[in-house]
Amino acid sequence: MLVVLIWLSRLSYLSAEVSSRGQAAAALDVLLQDHAYRSFVHPKTGVPYDAQVPWNLTGVQIAALGLRSGSLYMRGVVYKEFEFPVGVNETSPYDAERLVLVYQNLGNWSVVYYPLPGYSYLAPVLGLLAYDAINLSAKRLPYLDIKATVDPIKIKFQDVKPNPANGTVVKSLKCVTFNLDGSINFSDVGSGNTCLAVQQGHLSIAVDSIAPVTTPNNGSPPSPTPGGGSGKKKSNSKTWIIVGSVLGGLALLPFLVLWVHKYRKRKHLEEM
Repeated sequence: MLVVLIWLSRLSYLSAEVSSRGQAAAALDVLLQDHAYRSFVHPKTGVPYDAQVPWNLTGVQIAALGLRSGSLYMRGVVYKEFEFPVGVNETSPYDAERLVLVYQNLGNWSVVYYPLPGYSYLAPVLGLLAYDAINLSAKRLPYLDIKATVDPIKIKFQDVKPNPANGTVVKSLKCVTFNLDGSINFSDVGSGNTCLAVQQGHLSIAVDSIAPVTTPNNGSPPSPTPGGGSGKKKSNSKTWIIVGSVLGGLALLPFLVLWVHKYRKRKHLEEM
């Protein structure tokens, strides 16, 4: 029952965070798209260009890659940590002849723009968003809708922290996907710290940060024994105190008998 309540409270918290996070994340996408497009001084198709971010976003990395839509669909592309297979298609809001894939690595800003209550990030949040390339000086462009129609897009995370463990319990890693509509999906992490996606968005690897509750078989917590055996020492001390008291009483018993005998004899003489 406790586990169910924890999950329900976590889900309600996540749903409450969607609107505020969505507004901040959308504003960040607009800003990063503008700065990514500025890297296209003499752009070449199929060549990624690293871009500069504002000074107040130090730690965030962005890049831009211009492609033909047909080339992405027919050949695929490997771009940073993202591997696009054959069959990735741009579908809406219209068929763009050329597109730009804006890469984001939010680094230490991940938890700021994509908070995830109950979880801890083991990798930075990575984002990949598609925009129209018809005007490389345009700002506030809408997202293009790209989807993998054959095989999923692979994201191989390179900067992953060690998996923490709580005692002997090894926590399972989860791929977390932040979709553009504000929804959040969890899935298993593949070999080589790989996550899968069928559409654009933001992804990371996270681990459950709520420690599991363990209870002994009898339902009662074990009595603490600090100091590695001090409980046994206390028990032994009590035993020796009792034994000493008994032995002391036995040693005084002869003297008590002799005193009683002398008292009775003196009382008898007084009566005579």
